[in-house]
Amino acid sequence: MNFLLVDPLDGTREFIKRNGEFTVNIALVRDGSPVLGVVYAPAISALFAGNVLTGKAWRSSQAPDAAEAVREPIKVRPVPAEGITVVASRSHRSPETDAYLAGYRVAQMVSVGSSLKFCKVAAGEADLYPRLGTTMEWDTAAGQAVLVAAGGRVLTDERSVLAYAKPEYRNPWFVATGSADVLPLLHTQS
Repeated sequence: MNFLLVDPLDGTREFIKRNGEFTVNIALVRDGSPVLGVVYAPAISALFAGNVLTGKAWRSSQAPDAAEAVREPIKVRPVPAEGITVVASRSHRSPETDAYLAGYRVAQMVSVGSSLKFCKVAAGEADLYPRLGTTMEWDTAAGQAVLVAAGGRVLTDERSVLAYAKPEYRNPWFVATGSADVLPLLHTQS
């Protein structure tokens, strides 16, 4: 089954706060996996796209009035020697997230809104994005496609790839990683 998932305003709280960290997300899902994704952050003129089938992801500064923008290829990075950079939700961070991260050597924490967290990992600006709360498929599909096309992965607590076309389109908790060296500490949350 093929279908499009569109989230016309991901990061509603960020939009209301006017901090620029909201996005428009569009993804093509094929047989339960996002294969194409576009994440556009209009307030900061940032566009991210990924094609899982070709293994290519890119970003550009995409001002609304620009006729054409340069595409810069993006790729996940190896884990830095000093430790990982974690991106966490600006509006949904929890004590569970902090407890989960205690098992990692964290060099830096960055709070970011919307699906920009996936894009930071995809662009090699971060290494791990844990989401220990529910989300909806339209919140994650485009960002997941960008990240996977850039060499990353999105895994559930059962170490399976986050899949789509679930009943009610509700996601379980997941972790998004860049390098395979960031083996997620996957366990069931209580």
